[in-house]
Amino acid sequence: MSTTPSTARADAPDEAPQRVLQRLIMPLSATPDVIPLYLESHAARSGAHTAAFGLGSAQEESHDAAAAGASHQAAYAGQPRIDELSTRYGVRVPEQSLRSFGTYFNAFPASYWRRWTPVRQVNLAVTTSGAGQIIVYRSNARGAIQRHDMATVTGDGTTLFELPLTAFGDGGWYWFDVITGDAPLTILGAQWTADSSAARTEGTFSIAMTTMNKVSYVLDNIALLSRDPDLREKLDVMYVVDQGSDRLSDHAELAPLQEAMGDQLRIIEQGNIGGSGGFSRGMYEASTNGSSTYVINTDDDIDIEPESLLRMITFADYTRTPMLVGAHMFDLNNRSVLHAFGESVDPWAIQPRVTIPESTLGHDFAAEPLRSTPWLHRRADVDYNGWWTCLIPTETVREIGLSLPVFIKWDDAEYGLRAKKAGYPTVSLPGAAVWHITWTDKNDALDWQIYFHERNRIITALLHSGYERGGRVLTESQSIDVKHLLSMQYYTQAARLYAQTDVLRGPDVLHGEIGTKLPELRQMAQEHDDSVTRPDPDSFPDVQVTKPPRKGKPFSAPHRALLPLWTVKAMGRQLLASPPERARRHPQAQVAHQDAKWWTLSHYDSAVVSNAEGTKVAWYQRRPEQVRAMLTRSARTHLDLYRQWNRLRDQYRAAAEEITSFPAWERTFAANPAPARPGIDDRDGSGESSDETAESAPA
Repeated sequence: MSTTPSTARADAPDEAPQRVLQRLIMPLSATPDVIPLYLESHAARSGAHTAAFGLGSAQEESHDAAAAGASHQAAYAGQPRIDELSTRYGVRVPEQSLRSFGTYFNAFPASYWRRWTPVRQVNLAVTTSGAGQIIVYRSNARGAIQRHDMATVTGDGTTLFELPLTAFGDGGWYWFDVITGDAPLTILGAQWTADSSAARTEGTFSIAMTTMNKVSYVLDNIALLSRDPDLREKLDVMYVVDQGSDRLSDHAELAPLQEAMGDQLRIIEQGNIGGSGGFSRGMYEASTNGSSTYVINTDDDIDIEPESLLRMITFADYTRTPMLVGAHMFDLNNRSVLHAFGESVDPWAIQPRVTIPESTLGHDFAAEPLRSTPWLHRRADVDYNGWWTCLIPTETVREIGLSLPVFIKWDDAEYGLRAKKAGYPTVSLPGAAVWHITWTDKNDALDWQIYFHERNRIITALLHSGYERGGRVLTESQSIDVKHLLSMQYYTQAARLYAQTDVLRGPDVLHGEIGTKLPELRQMAQEHDDSVTRPDPDSFPDVQVTKPPRKGKPFSAPHRALLPLWTVKAMGRQLLASPPERARRHPQAQVAHQDAKWWTLSHYDSAVVSNAEGTKVAWYQRRPEQVRAMLTRSARTHLDLYRQWNRLRDQYRAAAEEITSFPAWERTFAANPAPARPGIDDRDGSGESSDETAESAPA
């Protein structure tokens, strides 16, 4: 490698034409919480060394990595200044400084390109002005860091590095660092390129964004896309499927965006048929418009890193066969925190699980950077990607159909499993991401959404489980029923029982009831204390207790060996012991959401409990008669599911092709038009309008 600047071979006439795979980017808004995802200002080591054979435990290696990262804080410890990040595709590096691009958005995920594409060499072209050193690093699947190449640059020019992908079989990244001397250096741009002839196609895409009364988010996302000429060049149509009562078309801010986007923006209004109905409509339109190679499903309430969409499209163009390409999800309220690096479905339990065992949900890149976290260097092979942002080839949609008609929950996971069986795998592509509210800030495990969690999980098991009677699904489901009853969560349990009963009714009712199930669940909520919420604890009687449980000591989960005996004792109290009169008039405790575990709530006869968002509270009250009725019904429905599992499995699998087909969804779209605006477009004079405020995006 020459130590003098050279011209990138992409411009040389005797070399194969190059296509940009990924380019260096800086944040659109350079706030301290996102800078660690783009740029670092200190040296770091992973703690995993090439000579090590991985004989220690994962905990020991993680500890070693943390210690190594702390011990290698070199002289270049000053944080990047905001004025260094004034351009989108470059950065100014001050004198006597180190800047590393071994970060989430700027390192190159070599192992993913090695695994899923025919590319075996990438070229890194770095255009600079000034003097300094460029050092290229690589890592392996264990996170061991190796220096690959370096160049000294002076003046103005472009330096090219040829980087083989022959290794990286199980993981690893490429990235580069820049070190300056007595004068600053400006990076004018950096691109990772490859032979354009290796691409399978050069496609275009449409966006399918489902929205439900989240106008400001959608307008912001339309505006963001409208300002990006590179995306606009690849974009066919952005389909915004509006299922809310607060309609985009009623807001004046939409008009200039529609004018700017022209035919590239289409607002579709329909009744609230959930995330699966909204996404299916967008997928349907994109797959029948005659031009789109891909459709990208996105939630409405996200903040997009727009470069992510270009990276997803480019990766999809290069894959050996068509496949789904998903973006990661960062926490909208804590922007350096990644929700999950890769997710799969546990085949025995039919539950989501992380693909890399040593990984963590909620990884904070500000605290543990990419270079210092060994497990982030291992490739994560997934079963599905959440539809917060996921690219799907339209040929896949035309072959395997649209979503299951299940309103919300499990639609994305089931589609990934179905696509995988049909030969269309999924990759969650590092360096492509959006920001979204995480599930820890939502109450969907207790409110009306629990119906869809339960029903759709069992349906997914019927469709995809390879185990007799779904493996652990029914056993775990009944165990969860017991926990909710111990916790005085009777509405949650009523919704779960409703879901189990509906599974027994078979697949033929799914389309017909997709638009009516939510109102039924909302009506049911009014019948149970635990779902009647107030904004403040003072809305309920004051807490009174004369004899605190456990003599006032903190609660803890029962030991696993003692759990059966503990459960029998606790459930006996729930079934037989009448609550004291005082507990009927006054709650015995005020319990924060994070403390509202089943082993805690089971000790009370009544309690005021907060929701996950911290916006409301409900007064839980123990009712033995409800416990007896619900426990009996739970035993009966699970026995029915067990006995009829094979029949139901065959029935759902036989119906799957039909209920996900274009004709079936066409009928459902037609049967669920947008409600008429009272006094505006109320054609039949009914004056009916939708007042649902339910979130329609899937989990």
